Order: sequence, then structure tokens, then C-alpha cells
Amino acid sequence: MRDVVLDDLTAILPPLLQSLDALGFVSRYLHPPDFAAVLEAAGAPDAALAETLTRMDAWPAELGGLREILTGVADEASAAFAELRGGGGDDMRTAYRALRHLPRAMEGLYPLAAGLPPVSRFFLEPGRRDDAALMARLRDAPPREDVGVFHLDNDPGSRGGFSLYVPEDYAENRPAPLVMALHGGAGNGRGFLWSWIREARSRGAILVAPTALGDTWALTGRDVDTPNLERILGIVRGRWAVDPSRLLLTGMSDGGTFSYVSGLEPTSAFTHLAPISAAFHPILAQMADPDRLAGLPIHIVHGALDWMFPIDMAREAQAALAAAGAAVTYVEIDDLSHTYPREANAAILDWLGAP
Repeated sequence: MRDVVLDDLTAILPPLLQSLDALGFVSRYLHPPDFAAVLEAAGAPDAALAETLTRMDAWPAELGGLREILTGVADEASAAFAELRGGGGDDMRTAYRALRHLPRAMEGLYPLAAGLPPVSRFFLEPGRRDDAALMARLRDAPPREDVGVFHLDNDPGSRGGFSLYVPEDYAENRPAPLVMALHGGAGNGRGFLWSWIREARSRGAILVAPTALGDTWALTGRDVDTPNLERILGIVRGRWAVDPSRLLLTGMSDGGTFSYVSGLEPTSAFTHLAPISAAFHPILAQMADPDRLAGLPIHIVHGALDWMFPIDMAREAQAALAAAGAAVTYVEIDDLSHTYPREANAAILDWLGAP
């Protein structure tokens, strides 16, 4: 039976992982005028996946837990494709809702990374999947309760909590870089965590993904979110060894804008800022404390096709912040719309000094 199960897994995992990668492709290249072409390019790996799932029907009862995980991940992937094909091209909100199934699928799959090498490789940067030493280090790390993925007061629908990833090979005598990643408007940290998990796992970084207290970050009115980010950072630094010279605050869309708002505060503990696809107004640079801005490393990433926050906004941010004394790195991506460019994460971590 063991050999049969291994054969079944060998058949099931490729279309399962290909389905998740295809959804990641759609998420990255989603752009209103190109939606139909992007969906066509993604193909239909979910069809091949559906054909292989019946192989689990003959599994013994003791493998019910594994069957449940694989079925749950496949269901999330299939639901995403069904919703995308059912109207996402006409209503981008429908497309964005459909893609919320992807982080749920990744959360469901992640526990299998510890025992299944193909799944472990899936949760690494593509360029590091053949790193035998890294794979062995993750595989051989002794089990412990303070590593892996955690959700602290961050159940679906809740506000103000956070999700956390601590690398399996974490060691107290090796302070880790920290990435605090802020979700976009109407998002949540539990889902956004998976936008960074591969890079954090590959580089040994601690990853923190908070959820805003309101429907989005406090971009108007009283800033209730910065104190909460400070609270969360204090919790993490009080429990795990964090490198104080590599504290990154980053975010997508509203989260990127709030990384400006909060990260430019004179008392901010963050050493590096990386706003992605973010809005910017010159007043942010004009009102910032000059001592805070002087030499502050800021890595801006923006898409030339961004329809929500036009590219001129990012160019203005680069010019204003550089003129104010910040050390600005500016990356403009020609084929990026208002979506998350996962390929930018590796370069951001290189810039942070997290090889």
C-alpha cells in the first residue's frame, strides 16, 4: 500500500502545484484589458488535477488526514478557476475575490512541506529549489513549537491581529532579518502572508503580516494602526531574536502607502521601507522629519500599467524622497498592473542584506 500511495502522490502533486502556480500567474499579470489572454495563458491544470484526485478513493482510513488536506487544497484551486472563468473578465472585483482562494490553498498545503519534498520546494524561491543544502537544513531542523506559521488573533474577518512565519531552521544565536508586510485595501494579513512565504523561508527571515484595525490602513483621520504595528513588533522581538539593523516595513497598495505614513514617523523602529504599488503625495516627504529621512533606505516598486495609482505617482515619490535626503532605490516594472510582483521580493531582500 505504501508504494501505491507514493505512486498516487506522484500523480496528484504535479497538477496540484501547477494549479497553484497558474493562479499565481493570473494574480501577477491580472490587468483589465488583458484578462482573457492571461486566463488563457494560465491554461487548465485544474482539469488534470480533478482527474487524479479519484486515486485517493482507495486509500485506507488512516490516511484520511492527508486525503482531507489534498482535497481541501484542490477544492480551493478549483473554486478559484471556476470563479475566474465565470465572469472575472467583466468584473475585476469578481476576479480579485476569486484569487482569495489562492492563499487559502497555500495555507492548507503548507503543513505538508515538512514531509513531502515537492511541497517543500514549492515553498521556496524558484531559484533556490535545487539548493540541496537548504532543503536538507529545512528537512533536518528539529521539531519545535516556536517555528512555522502562526495566526495570533487573526482569524478570517477579524481586525488588528497578525500572522507570523518563523523559519524552521531559526536559531537564537543567529538574529534574523524581519519583514513586516502590510496587505492592500480590503485585504488581511492572513492572506498576504503567503505573498512573502517563499522568500522568507529561503532567506531565513521572520515574516509578520498584520491586519489593519479598520477596513484598510489608517490613511485618514487618527492613526490607530501605527501603535498596533509597534505592539506587534514588540511581541515578536520579545520572543524571537531579530536583527535590529534589518527591520523592513513593506506593503502593497494601501499597505504600501501606509508603510510611508508609518515608516516615516521619527520614532519608527524600521530601518528599511519598501512601498509597492503605493499612492504617494509630496506632502509626505515635506512633513517628514529631516533626521528620519536622511539616508533612510527606501525601495520603491511600481508598475507602468498601474491603473489605480498611475506610474507618475511613483516617479514623483522617487524624486521627492531623494531630494529630501532618503537613499532611494526605484524599480519600475513595464508589465506590472495594480497587482503584487512576487518576483520583486528577492531583490528587496538582497537590498535588505538578507541573502
